Amino acid sequence: MLRSLTIRDYALIEHLELRLEPGLNILTGETGAGKSILVGALKLILGERASTESVRSGARKAIVEGEFEAYDEGAIGPLLDGSGIERQPTLILRREVSESQGRVFINDTPATVQVLRAVAEHLVDLHGQHEHQSLLREATHGGMLDAVGGLGALVASYREVFARVRALVEERRDLSARERELARQKELWGFQVDEIDAVRPEADEEERLEAERRILENAERLHQATAALFDLLYESDGAVYDRLTIARNELAELVRIDPSFAEAAAEIRQGQIAVGEIAKHLQDYNARIEFNPERLEAVRDRLGAIDRLKRRYGGTLEAVIAYRAEIGAQHALASDFEGALRRLDARLESERAELSRAAALLSAKRHETAVRIASAIEAELAGLGMASCRFVVRFDVEEHADGWVTAPDGRRVQAFPAGMDKVAFHLSTNPGEEPRPLSRIASGGEVSRVMLALKSILAKSDRLPILVFDEIDVGVSGAVAQRVGERMKDLSAFHQIVAITHLPQVAALADAHFRVEKVVSDGRTRSAVRRLGEAERVDEVASLMSGAVVSESARASARELIESGR
Repeated sequence: MLRSLTIRDYALIEHLELRLEPGLNILTGETGAGKSILVGALKLILGERASTESVRSGARKAIVEGEFEAYDEGAIGPLLDGSGIERQPTLILRREVSESQGRVFINDTPATVQVLRAVAEHLVDLHGQHEHQSLLREATHGGMLDAVGGLGALVASYREVFARVRALVEERRDLSARERELARQKELWGFQVDEIDAVRPEADEEERLEAERRILENAERLHQATAALFDLLYESDGAVYDRLTIARNELAELVRIDPSFAEAAAEIRQGQIAVGEIAKHLQDYNARIEFNPERLEAVRDRLGAIDRLKRRYGGTLEAVIAYRAEIGAQHALASDFEGALRRLDARLESERAELSRAAALLSAKRHETAVRIASAIEAELAGLGMASCRFVVRFDVEEHADGWVTAPDGRRVQAFPAGMDKVAFHLSTNPGEEPRPLSRIASGGEVSRVMLALKSILAKSDRLPILVFDEIDVGVSGAVAQRVGERMKDLSAFHQIVAITHLPQVAALADAHFRVEKVVSDGRTRSAVRRLGEAERVDEVASLMSGAVVSESARASARELIESGR
């Protein structure tokens, strides 16, 4: 829910903090008082375009901040994580607008407008008198139908197959586009493969060969040095090992006299052992030294061959091996292009068949849901004073010779990310008239009631926690206005509702009632909002009923209207 909306230096608003409640929040006020300014400020933190003209005259920048609680962390959390924004129990969206720049903050961390918009899409659905985004965009109708029918799992299953088909189609397109290149490069790749395979280099071979070459080239030096060291340490008269033996014995005598020599005696013993082990290693190494000119020449030739490959194919042995793997695959593909194409087509045909099955199952479930939603919405509209309405869910497909889906009737049709169906809600408001798209309904009052009917049906499945209604009740009055208010009240059991209205029947049902006013002070006009107490609320509802002059009879009617809505 939207816990608070804070606005500074935006249009006519100098400083305003609106603290909202769960349920039905109503805003009323005279025309021009600033109600639309509040909606404009809210749109800023929903990611809509900012204008520097909205900055209050004389101010450096405008700031709008919204605090949201109990938001959908499962949907919004990954968006925050992906942008390096810390998750917090309260989600804070802030927008700053100045002449020089605009800035966005989410949980006090700088963010982009794109991220702000993506987050806001999971928070608020805003409906204006001429701005029924979710309802008037046919692109959203399929999602609404799926929500009512609980078809999320079927849609997800379809999307998985759709993604596989799309990947295969792109792979085939890329392969076909490369046919000429593959044919042209085939001979060169074949030559390069043969050249590298003639050497067959191994990943760590160069280091091993370099080490072996150094040993073979220095065999005589190694033989002489190891022999001399062995003689010095162990074999000659007065060798180090013998002298350490004498020292060890002398220290042993000293230990018997003074135990403080024990540590030195132990170290001498360890030194003697170490010298003995080194002497043995030198003797063994000396015995293994090989004077092999033929092997040295072979190692040098091998290193030369590897060096030539390195100069031609990347500069390092790793690059040569990687290049061999790359061109090997390309050469194999070029050598069997038709076979590769056939195998790819077989995979694609199998996945297309699976996609067709998933699309047909999803479409069948949608048709079943459409029957239920149509009758439910017609019943809702009847309760809103539109008893003669006929609501129809239209289905269509887009035939295409290269469509990925084969429909149950055998037609090849276009596949879309959410199925093969193009879903559109149509409505007839008068007997004898053919249902038409909702976007072509002329009456704002009728559109408002259709939207309320839809929202009433979708209330339990709609993922958006906050609904904002900006004077959507224009064009209705009397008993119909009462029913519109009741539907809003019903919706507030599932969503937080923020509604701007001129109807007393709607205002009387508020859980929290706010009045937007113009105030003039120090020669400046500003908009302000205050929450109404019980007595003020009665006066406000009465003024909506009777106009500027509020009579006692109007107050009595207002009290009765408020009491009847509790």
